Amino acid sequence: MGGVIPNQQIRDMIDAGQITGSLPVDPAQIQPASLDMRLGTVAYRVRASFLAGHGAKVADRLAEFEMHRVDLTNGAVLEKGCVYVVPLMEELSLPDDVSAVANAKSSTGRLDLLTRTITDGGTEFDRVNPGYTGPLYAEICPRSFSVLVRPGMRLNQIRFSTGDATLNDAALRQLHADTPLVDGEAVIDDGLGFSVDLRLPNTTLVGYRAKPHTGVIDLDKIGHYAPADYWEEVHSDNGQIILDPGAFYILVSREAVTIPPEYAAEMAPYLAMVGEFRVHYAGFFDPGFGHDQSGGAGSRGVLEVRCHEAPFVLEHGQVVGRLVYEKMAIIPTQLYGSGIASNYQGQGLKLSKHFAVPR
Repeated sequence: MGGVIPNQQIRDMIDAGQITGSLPVDPAQIQPASLDMRLGTVAYRVRASFLAGHGAKVADRLAEFEMHRVDLTNGAVLEKGCVYVVPLMEELSLPDDVSAVANAKSSTGRLDLLTRTITDGGTEFDRVNPGYTGPLYAEICPRSFSVLVRPGMRLNQIRFSTGDATLNDAALRQLHADTPLVDGEAVIDDGLGFSVDLRLPNTTLVGYRAKPHTGVIDLDKIGHYAPADYWEEVHSDNGQIILDPGAFYILVSREAVTIPPEYAAEMAPYLAMVGEFRVHYAGFFDPGFGHDQSGGAGSRGVLEVRCHEAPFVLEHGQVVGRLVYEKMAIIPTQLYGSGIASNYQGQGLKLSKHFAVPR
C-alpha cells in the first residue's frame, strides 16, 4: 500500500541518512506530512529560470546562467522581478520506491514569492524522482515584493510518498459521505472543486491586491508590517471583481475545507480554459487542516491569484481550483494546528503572517 509519508516516518528517514543537511535537520522543520527546507548561504542571480535536464547537474548549468552571487550570511535582499537559485541545506538519498513533490509554504505564496524546487537531472519543477540522490535547490522569483532573506529560512517544503496515493473521484465521494470535506455541496470532478467567495458576510471587502511599488519585507518579521503599505483593499457589492493583467490578489474560498487525519491534500490549478488567471502557489494542505480534532471547524482556503494577459471578470462561486486528496501511509502523530506553530488553522480571508492584523 502506498501513501504520503507522515512526520514520524520522516524522522526515520533522517535517522537512516535518507535526508541529510549541511546543518542537522531541526525537528521544527518536520510537519505532519512534509519537511520544511532551509536556504543555504548563497544566492545565484541568474538570467532566466531553468531546469537541469536529463543527465545534467544544476551546479554545471549555473555556470551558463549566473550573473552574480549574493552572500546571504548576514541577510540580503532578493529583488522583485529577478530570478535567483539558492542551494538548500538539505540533500536526499531516497529509496527506489520513494518519490517527492515540493511546494512553496503558505506564507511564501501569500507574498507572491514564486519558489520552486529543482534537482540534478530534473525535467520538471517541484518533482523529485524515486530513488533520487543529490542536492536540492530553490529557484526564487519575487513577483510583487522585494524580500530580505537569511540562511536557514524556510520558503518551501517537500512531501514524500510511495506508490500512487491519490484518491479517485469515487473514493473522494465516499470519503465526503463518511466525513464531510466541505460545509456545502461538494463539487467533485478530478478532485474537490474550490470556488471563490466574493460575498463575505457583513462587509464589501473581498480581497487584497498587491501595490506595485513598496518597501522590502524582512521575512523574519512576524505581524510587523502595516497591510495598507503593501496592499490595496478590493471591495465588491455585486459579487464580481475585475482582475487586472499582471496584478496579484489574495482572495478566499467559499468552501470551508476539512482534511481528515488519514489524508493530505494538494491544491491544483484549475483548467486554463476557464479564465485568464492562475490560482495558488502554496498547494499543500496537511492532515488535520480544518478538522475538529486539531482545533478547526472547517478552514477556508486562501487563494493566491495572478491575472494573465487580459482583464477578467471573476464572479462569486466560480470554481477556480481543485483539491486532490491523498491517503497517508499511516496517520501522523502530529496534526496541523494541534500543538505546532500552524498560522492558518480556522482561517478566513488572511494575509501572510508578516502583516499586522487590522484592528
